[in-house]
Amino acid sequence: MTIYNNINEFNSRDNTILTIGTFDGVHLGHQKVLERLTNTAIENNLESTVLTFFPHPRTILNPDKPLKLINSVKERTDHLKNSKVDNLIIHPFDKSFSELDPEKYVVEILVKKLKAKIILIGYDHKFGKNRTADISDLKEYGQKYGFKVIEIKAEEISNIAISSTKIRKAIYEGNISTAKKYLGYNFSLSGRIVRGNSIGRTLGFPTANVEVKEEYKLLPKNGVYLIQSIIDHNEYFGMMNIGIKPTLNKSSKTIEVNLFEFEGDLYNKKITVSIKQFIRDEIKFESLDLLKSQIQKDKVNCNSIIDIID
Repeated sequence: MTIYNNINEFNSRDNTILTIGTFDGVHLGHQKVLERLTNTAIENNLESTVLTFFPHPRTILNPDKPLKLINSVKERTDHLKNSKVDNLIIHPFDKSFSELDPEKYVVEILVKKLKAKIILIGYDHKFGKNRTADISDLKEYGQKYGFKVIEIKAEEISNIAISSTKIRKAIYEGNISTAKKYLGYNFSLSGRIVRGNSIGRTLGFPTANVEVKEEYKLLPKNGVYLIQSIIDHNEYFGMMNIGIKPTLNKSSKTIEVNLFEFEGDLYNKKITVSIKQFIRDEIKFESLDLLKSQIQKDKVNCNSIIDIID
C-alpha cells in the first residue's frame, strides 16, 4: 500500500476505484467495504484507493462536540494496510476544504487528481460546502464526467454506523469483549514509557507509565485490565491500571502497566498494549497494604484468564 499525506501528493498513473470515509476503528463493517473495493478493483483493472481525513471532520465542523476516536492515525493506517488496498490518502481536513464547491471538488479532486473511474460510496454520503450535495448529485456528476457510482446500501451503512457507536460505547464502559466482537481484533493503546513515582515498585509490582500523546484517542473507563504486549519480539501478558490512583490521593489520570515475567528497562521506549479483558473498577483502599493485597489478587485473576485464552 502506498500512503499519501495529502491529495496533492497522489501521483498514480492508473485510474482508480475510490471510497471515501473516516474509517475509525476499521471494524468488521469497514472491512467488508474494503474487501468489496479491492475485489471490484481487480475485476475492472483499477487501483483501489481510500480517501480518508485527519482531523476527523466532525471535530472541525462541530468543535463544541469533540469526538474521541477508536484509532490514532497510525493505528488506523496499520489496520488499513491489512486490507490490501493499493493507495491510502490521509488528507488534512480543515474549514476551507469543507467549503469547496461540490462540482469543483468532484472535477478537480476526484476526477482530475484521483483519477476515479468508479466511486464506491454510502447512500447517505454528503459533500461540498455545507454538505449540500448528496449521492444523487454524485451520480449526475458521474454521467457528466465519466465515472460510475456504486452505492453502498442503507442496511450496510446503518450496520457500520451502529458498529462504530457500539464500539465507542463498549470501550468507554470497559466492555472489551463487545468491542472486539465488532472490531474483529483487540483494542489497543500505544505510547511512550515515561518516568512515574515508582510507587508500584515499592509494592512489589513495578509499573511502566504509558503516555498516550493523542488527546483524541478514546480510553477505556478507569480500572484494571488484562493486557498483552510485544517487547523485543517477545510476548508478555500483564496488568494495566487506568485511573487517578485514589488510594494515593492523586487527581490526574495515568496509564500504568505491569508486565509479568519481564525484566529490563522500558523507559522512553514505545509500547503497544492489546487490552484483553476488564478485571475490576478502580477503587480507593484504606491503606497501601490493602492495595498491595488486591493487586496480588488481580495478578492471580489475570493468570487464571491467561490459562484459558492462551
